[in-house]
Amino acid sequence: MDNNNKVQDNFEVLRKIQKKPKASQRELAQELGFSLGKLNYCLRALKDKGLVKISNFRNKKNKISYIQYIITPKGISFRTKLTLDFMKRKMREYDQLKEELDQK
Repeated sequence: MDNNNKVQDNFEVLRKIQKKPKASQRELAQELGFSLGKLNYCLRALKDKGLVKISNFRNKKNKISYIQYIITPKGISFRTKLTLDFMKRKMREYDQLKEELDQK
């Protein structure tokens, strides 16, 4: 997997867990179109980079445990940077296409 795909995958995971921080890994993987192994790999990488905090909770009454994903301030900053980079790249592509069309 090349670096651009890893960055895109990490961005998608960050975006999804911001929307659904209490979603199970199975839910996240399904919604992202990832295997559980790939999602686990991405989550571990994000955690190791300090972009995501993973907390385990246990509901004592129901004896149910669940995981909550929290995007750290560093993770929010990273996601914002990726979004801006994407927008800049798309604007450059637009300008190039417009220039090509104007030349014809």
